[in-house]
Amino acid sequence: MQPVSCLTCGAEVLARKSSWDQSTLQWTAAALERCIERRTTTARSERPNRNAFPGCSALRASVREAAVRGELDVQSDEPLRTNPEALHD
Repeated sequence: MQPVSCLTCGAEVLARKSSWDQSTLQWTAAALERCIERRTTTARSERPNRNAFPGCSALRASVREAAVRGELDVQSDEPLRTNPEALHD
């Protein structure tokens, strides 16, 4: 696990990139309080755990950017896709 700071709010988490598509995050209490999306997101889930936080898009982008810059190790040897957003269309 390596520290990564959100480029939007500065919340620092510990992150691990297993592959370009999979990340594991470990939030601290300070990061949870600092995260803008977490403070402004209301739970939209019908699941039993209605307080589940679906994740922060700004932090997700920050983790990916850290990996692209080589600041966060990616455990998999698979190459970075040049247009991963095209997969979501």
